[in-house]
Amino acid sequence: MEEPMRNPSIWLAALSLVFAAPAALAQNDPYNGSHMWGWHGWFFGPLMMILFLGIIVVVVVMVLRGLGAGGGGQRSSSSNQALDILKERFARGEIDKAEYEERRRTLEQ
Repeated sequence: MEEPMRNPSIWLAALSLVFAAPAALAQNDPYNGSHMWGWHGWFFGPLMMILFLGIIVVVVVMVLRGLGAGGGGQRSSSSNQALDILKERFARGEIDKAEYEERRRTLEQ
């Protein structure tokens, strides 16, 4: 009895199974090789593309907001900066107490 590794008929049978199986499965394709699924592909293809792009946009916006690129915190930051400058000017004596109070009330509105 020959060893299985040296028997060419076993290798020929294995190769025929490897190459014949996809061809046999392709013949049983109910869509005849067209994977657009009839008219449904014309509708669902663009719909899925729009949905996918929408998800990408939402993820990018959420990442940018998480990194602090959103404009939500700008108002309080600029207001705090203006109050700091006003306090510095008052501390240096550039403005008096009445002017300081008036401008502070204006900035806090």
